[in-house]
Amino acid sequence: MIEDQEMFQLFKVESTEHLARLDDGLLRLEKTPADQSLLEEVFRESHSLKGAARMLGLARVEATAHGLETILNSARKGEAPLTPETIAHMNAGLDDLRQRVQEALSNVASGMRHAECGVKSEAGADEGMEGMKSAVSQTEIPHSPLPTPQSNIPQSALPIPHSNTPQSALPFRIETVRVETRKLDDLLTQVGELSVVQGRVQHRLGLMEELLAQWTTLERDRRKRSPITRLRHGAEAGEDGGAALRFGGLLKQARDTFFDDSARLESIGKLLEDQVRSIRLLPLSTVFALFPRTVRDLAMEQGKEAELVLEGGDITVDKRILEEMKDPLMHLIRNAIDHGIESPAEREQLGKPRHGMVRLRAVRDNAYVRLEVQDDGRGLDPAAIRQEAKKRGLHDEAALAAMTAAQVQQLVLMPGFSTSTYVTELSGRGVGLDVVRVNVEHMKGSIRLESATGQGLTVQLRLPLSVTATRLLLASVGGRLYGLPVEFVHTSRRVREADVFTLEGRCAVMLDGQPVIIARLTDLLELPGEERPATPDIMACIVLQVGDERLGLLADDLPAEEEVIPKPLGAPLTRVRNVSALAMLGSGEICPVLNPADLLRTSRMRNSEFGVRSVSNAELGLRSADSIPHSAIRNPTSILLVEDSALIRAMEKRILEDGGYEVVTAVDGVDGLNSLDSRPFAAVVSDIMMPNMDGLALTARIRAEPRYQDMPVILVTSLASDEDKRRGLDAGANAYIPKPSFDQRILLDTLKRLI
Repeated sequence: MIEDQEMFQLFKVESTEHLARLDDGLLRLEKTPADQSLLEEVFRESHSLKGAARMLGLARVEATAHGLETILNSARKGEAPLTPETIAHMNAGLDDLRQRVQEALSNVASGMRHAECGVKSEAGADEGMEGMKSAVSQTEIPHSPLPTPQSNIPQSALPIPHSNTPQSALPFRIETVRVETRKLDDLLTQVGELSVVQGRVQHRLGLMEELLAQWTTLERDRRKRSPITRLRHGAEAGEDGGAALRFGGLLKQARDTFFDDSARLESIGKLLEDQVRSIRLLPLSTVFALFPRTVRDLAMEQGKEAELVLEGGDITVDKRILEEMKDPLMHLIRNAIDHGIESPAEREQLGKPRHGMVRLRAVRDNAYVRLEVQDDGRGLDPAAIRQEAKKRGLHDEAALAAMTAAQVQQLVLMPGFSTSTYVTELSGRGVGLDVVRVNVEHMKGSIRLESATGQGLTVQLRLPLSVTATRLLLASVGGRLYGLPVEFVHTSRRVREADVFTLEGRCAVMLDGQPVIIARLTDLLELPGEERPATPDIMACIVLQVGDERLGLLADDLPAEEEVIPKPLGAPLTRVRNVSALAMLGSGEICPVLNPADLLRTSRMRNSEFGVRSVSNAELGLRSADSIPHSAIRNPTSILLVEDSALIRAMEKRILEDGGYEVVTAVDGVDGLNSLDSRPFAAVVSDIMMPNMDGLALTARIRAEPRYQDMPVILVTSLASDEDKRRGLDAGANAYIPKPSFDQRILLDTLKRLI
């Protein structure tokens, strides 16, 4: 029985398509009955329709489709070539099949399911199917490959049409159509542009209102003239007055008409936008269905036992959310299996069930959806995170000690941050989380981590249900407008210079009894001096909230809010810090759309007193060259490539140079060691199988030198077995990329993360 409304609609669409293709296929088979590719095509259509009917319990539809499938199967195998008589009976059977599908759909729609939606074991249906199978099995295989005058398929194997309901009596209606998603994307873009036009119309209406107000002022002044002045000008004054009245009347009429048209345009645009958005909504189960097999395969590959639990797959979101979040979710799930879930033996020692659990959960939150990837594995190690942050110079010991557990966990979202010393093909926990963060922020969402050591990790992604149009709070700075997405705006207020105080060397104000760090927008955007007005006594302050963190931005004024269609930055400005897109306002002005998460990170790198900016190397993630031994200084763009094959060496060198790196090559391990002593390098990329000294020995020699202790080593090799990878890990490599699955993007991404 088709109890599920979604299944009913899907069967309605698919059955219509199958029937149409069967109809077209049989017409073509009349002309070329021996066309093998055509037979295969028509056979697949009947087989697919039979399978759909079987899954939904539509026994009579299944039996009829099975009859067609049986005849076509005999023909495609050469057991019973098709004759005109056979095709004629198949056409009659197709009419019967179409009628039975229509009855099934009508019965479900009217609530009368029992007439068609019986179980597959109905006596009549089973007998009919068995009869057709028996008839086909008794069919003689002709000795001649040419069709015979009579069909070799007995009439009992053919479905019998219902002649009492002619097909012509049914009304012809096309109730569903299939549309390419690209066309829907284009349509929604145009709907968004319509909303921008609506904003511009509102702006023009405001200009007309201003013109009318000025005319009213001029008319009032004219009437206040003294009687002597009016007498002196006589008829001329009368003519001017009449013209002014006519002009005023026309202006009012234009204003009223413009207002009506604007209201109508707004109503139609809103209705059209809602309808197009509803078409683009798809259930999250569309993406969730991709992950269970991934979890099963990865767990088996690593000798682990893991189960994926899915919740909330029925929640619908914009298809772009599904497209953009598929890879980040896949990355989080692979991470959970690779470095979160322990081996069965280890879990038993820890008192955990042998089976690990990964939960993918979706929850509706007003205009947002929360996606959570949770595992019950190792969790994050705060001590390892603090050590890595100190090693990278992100914070000093005092700052790290003062951080809360949540703040320490958020550090793994920083670019390239990882507590893993080895990068596998699945990537290590922490490695690549910055990529997830970038994708989420690109979709105007936020990411949050919750972890307890030894108990697991929960990654929570909060995303809007739709991402096409966005509403901006406009902030004026130095005579220019900048937009902030309202979903990240916690509140806005006016502050006086006297309200600002210093908290741990940073400017702050009190908000709801809690201190909030503030920064001038001009400082964060590094605007030139001419765009830095004198600090007024009263300033506008926008309080942003990204996850659990807040930041106050000081601007000159907050003139308005406006809905816009952001346009991504094109090449070469594909990634500009603090700016996510550009948008055209109703006034026609181009407005930069700011990235709240970037602004928050930029503010953390600055220790700004009011009117004074000082940036330390430690806050920028750098260390002073004077405090680092000369032998440990790296050139961030120089790579040592060690490869004995000239062809592969040339190919990898080109890839690295296209990625913006300076490449020095070596032909084997000995040559590589000599090159290491000649100049500083950011990383080593090496093959394993080489003469004189192989890549494993080279890696071990590099790790034996204290000055190269932290230098990343990436092995790119044709040895792809788990044992080979383990040997690379034992030698001290940071990453292992098998050549059979080599992807230049993986190499460049790995370098970016490790350097």
